[in-house]
Amino acid sequence: MIGRIAGRVEYKADDHVLVDVRGVGYVVYCSDRTLAQVPGPGEAVALFTDLLVREDILQLFGFLSLVEKEWHRLLMSVQGIGAKASLAILGTLGPDGVSRAIALGDWNAVKAAKGIGPKTAQRVVIELKDKAPTIMAMGAQVSAPSPAAQDEVLDPGDTAAPRTPAPRPATSQTAQAEALSALGHLGYGPGEAASAVAEAAASTPEADTSTLIRAALKLLAPA
Repeated sequence: MIGRIAGRVEYKADDHVLVDVRGVGYVVYCSDRTLAQVPGPGEAVALFTDLLVREDILQLFGFLSLVEKEWHRLLMSVQGIGAKASLAILGTLGPDGVSRAIALGDWNAVKAAKGIGPKTAQRVVIELKDKAPTIMAMGAQVSAPSPAAQDEVLDPGDTAAPRTPAPRPATSQTAQAEALSALGHLGYGPGEAASAVAEAAASTPEADTSTLIRAALKLLAPA
């Protein structure tokens, strides 16, 4: 499975980009938000990718971060959400916005995406809410791919599993720092985020990052 590509942009269209990887052109579909950040023709680009396999077609979808890719995969696990709908949600909210909307149960934010009705938006929030802290923790641990790492480009004939950064073990202080970073990305101020994380950490000193995020969110936005 192709999990990452890095190469040169040949052209950008309304919903996809063509990336030349050592002479092979890959059509990669992206959200509007991601396409806006992809450089112009002739420039280097690196994208995490997800391969959709159907009986009659193979489609690559590209993402600037592992968090965006993981949300795409999770969104598509919800009934009524296909690749197009997933990209619409990510294009409207961005990965951090999706994390915030789902973590806080804000289905109206999800509904703002083109083609997403209220029932589908509610289903997305209900089915994925418990998974939001884990994805947020991932965002604090990994970064976007580097176009400069051309030695890691996946050759067309390379069947090896794609290399992705491994999350590092979180000590108590590391987990708190990552939880603060994740809450900051969700729009919480440093003071309120630090207070919530400190209170959560005091209750469960050995908690990992995702557990701290989940506990802090309960304090910041109680159900």
